[in-house]
Amino acid sequence: MELFLLTGFPVLMAAVVFLLRQDRLRKIILFLTSAVHLSVTIGFWQGPRDVQFNPFLGFDALSQLVLSLVSVLFFVIAIYLVGYLKEKRRRSNGIFLGCLLCLLSSMTLVTMSRHMGLLWIAIASTTLLSAPLINYYRKPRGIEATWKYLLISSLGIALGLLGTLFLAISATPVKTIFLADLLNNAALLSPSWLKLSVIFLLVGYGTKMGLAPMHTWKPDAYGEAPAPVGALMSGAVTACAFLAVCRVAQICFHARLQEFVSPIFILLGILSLGIAAVFIMGQKDFNRLLGYSSVEHMGILALGIGLGGGAVWASLFHAVNNALAKGLIFLVSGNLYQSFRSKKVGNIQGVIHRIPVTGIFLVLGFIVIIGFPPFGIFYSELLILKEAVITQHYWIVFFYFLSLSVIFFGYSGIILRMALGRPPQDAPASTKKENFFMIAPLVILLVVLFFSGVFVPGPFYDLLDEASALLKGQ
Repeated sequence: MELFLLTGFPVLMAAVVFLLRQDRLRKIILFLTSAVHLSVTIGFWQGPRDVQFNPFLGFDALSQLVLSLVSVLFFVIAIYLVGYLKEKRRRSNGIFLGCLLCLLSSMTLVTMSRHMGLLWIAIASTTLLSAPLINYYRKPRGIEATWKYLLISSLGIALGLLGTLFLAISATPVKTIFLADLLNNAALLSPSWLKLSVIFLLVGYGTKMGLAPMHTWKPDAYGEAPAPVGALMSGAVTACAFLAVCRVAQICFHARLQEFVSPIFILLGILSLGIAAVFIMGQKDFNRLLGYSSVEHMGILALGIGLGGGAVWASLFHAVNNALAKGLIFLVSGNLYQSFRSKKVGNIQGVIHRIPVTGIFLVLGFIVIIGFPPFGIFYSELLILKEAVITQHYWIVFFYFLSLSVIFFGYSGIILRMALGRPPQDAPASTKKENFFMIAPLVILLVVLFFSGVFVPGPFYDLLDEASALLKGQ
């Protein structure tokens, strides 16, 4: 029953949404489906970590961590959409909301996949289902961003398929690519074919994740997508791609290939941080700024996995906090767009004076995403820096600190100008009041982010410990 509620029920409700004519009923179905999904996900916290539905589908600590993140973020976005889609449009929202529900099902399938071929299929489906959501406003630049996302992501997915085939060749003695069989018989895998498969898999899933230099779709897609879609892609979809990357790392670590794969993770991490630092400086489009910020944090995740040790735990902790923080700041950008009718930084000035509640959340979102205490991103970034010092990777310490410093100054100049600056004289006056449904999700996310930094609950801490142990080959 749980399996159907997590994967089949959202697809069934998507079919209902496609058939309905009233947008109000569609939004109710979206919210109720997300609530059911979240309830079932919470129920798994009270049972054993390892759940096996069948040979292809099941859970472990990593799965549960990402599934919980996806479910919480989707639920919050469903609340936000009640207010965001309140405006009457000539086109109905049936395709948009139906694709969202199908995307929820495909992301759940990613977390549950216990077969590397099924994992590839699930990741590919998230790409196809995300594409119609990007071009919600039906603008020329939106069409361009959608095609760019499809082409680059499809190329990455194709490389991922090649990597999966090479993984199957390396597993010829094992005769299967079920995850459990690969981990239990990692010593039997062909090292040469496994190394080749790892390169293709990391490039493929790294493209979906948005690691540099495969990141080029991300600023365009995030720049043109509606704010709730940007929140979902930067928080939940990238978390699913990160889970796929973690599966690759998990197999390598069990096969004792740390010395081969760790430098690749470190290189991708440093490169992502450096590119984000360069392009964040002087950015003129707010949502593109958030796209490069996502590249930065994906780099931090890869760097943590590459350094190993305590940085693995920090990387997983960072993945949770970054996803929620990205959800917060993207939803703030949605409020800004509906008030200012622009995503250009120069047109969004004096936010605190015009829409004060959103302005406060803009500043708080900046504080969270840039890594100020007491929020969790500060501690995860500090733990990764600590691991680099302990392992005597001083060149990593230098570039890590330099990149984060440049990003801080670039980010702060833009955000503070938006929040406190004077709006242009020809800017139209805001005629909209701040909607409850567009403020409540911001409150929920900020409260969760605050408590994740101040106090990590015991069950969540244990889950992070178990998930990081899986990545260490323990």
